[in-house]
Amino acid sequence: MTDPAPELPDVFPPTLREVMLRPFWIGMLVVALAVAGIFAWLGQWQLGNAIDSDPPPPGMTEELRPLGEVVEPGEYLPEPQVGQRVEVSGSFVEGDFDVISSRFDDGVAGFWVAGQFRVDPSTAGVTDPTSLAVAVGFAETREDAEAAASALDQDPPQQVTLTGRIISDEGVRPPSTGDDPNELVRMSPAALLSRWSDAAGIDVYRPYLTSAEAFGGLQEIHSPAPAELSPINWLNIFYAIEWVVFAGFAFYMWYRLTRDAWEKEVEELLGDDEDDDLLPPVDADGTAARP
Repeated sequence: MTDPAPELPDVFPPTLREVMLRPFWIGMLVVALAVAGIFAWLGQWQLGNAIDSDPPPPGMTEELRPLGEVVEPGEYLPEPQVGQRVEVSGSFVEGDFDVISSRFDDGVAGFWVAGQFRVDPSTAGVTDPTSLAVAVGFAETREDAEAAASALDQDPPQQVTLTGRIISDEGVRPPSTGDDPNELVRMSPAALLSRWSDAAGIDVYRPYLTSAEAFGGLQEIHSPAPAELSPINWLNIFYAIEWVVFAGFAFYMWYRLTRDAWEKEVEELLGDDEDDDLLPPVDADGTAARP
C-alpha cells in the first residue's frame, strides 16, 4: 500500500524573486547600492593615493641644497626629503652639547655628540633667532663622547658652514625603570631643546642634521644615502582592496536578509511540521520555482 500524496497548501508560497521585487526590499537594495558606492569611492581614493604620479627623481637627496629650501623652522620634514644633503652656516652655542646613546655607526655601537647650532639668518632664509640640532660626531665609548662634549662646551666652533643630511626627529622616549632619567637614547630636537641653556625666544627646526664633518676629535658619522622610495604604496593598495570587499559585502547582506525573509515566510505558510518536499524548489539562479 503506497503512502498518500502529501496535501498541498491552498496558497503557494512566494518565490525568492517575488520577495526581492517587493517595494521594501527594492528600497533596501537602493540603500545597499548607496553604501557600496561610498565604499567604492573610498577604494578609488585609496588607489589614487597608492601610486605617486610625480615621484622624486633618482638621486635627488644627493644634491647639496641650502637648508632654507628644504624645510622651515617648526615644520615637519617631507618624506621624500628625509636624508637630503643640505648646507647651512652659523655657530654652535657654548655649553649646549649632549651625549646621545644607543647609536650605531656602520654596525658599530656607540654614542653621538649633539649640539645647538644657531643658524646664520642670511644663509637660512630666517629672520628670528633659529637653532638646529646637529650631531657632530661618533664615539665608541661613553668616556670619549663625554670628553668631546665637554671640550666642545668650552670651545664651540664658530662661524662655520656645515654640510650633512637632514633627518626627521626620532621622537622622545621616556627612560625605562632603573635607567638614568637624564640619558638621551633618541636624537630628538624636542628633547634637546629642554636641555639647552640658551633657548629663550628662539625658533627650532623639527628635524636634525648629521654633520659630514666631525668636531671635537670625534669620528665622522656614517650617514649613507637613503633608499629610493617606491612610487607604489602597497599599504594603500591593500586598503583599496578592503573597500572593494566591503562594497561586495553590502550586496551580500541585502541578498542574505532578503533570502532569510523569504525562508521565514515560506515556513509560516507551510507550518512548522512541513515535510522538506513541500518547500518550493530553488533554481540555479537562487530563485524559487513555482511547482
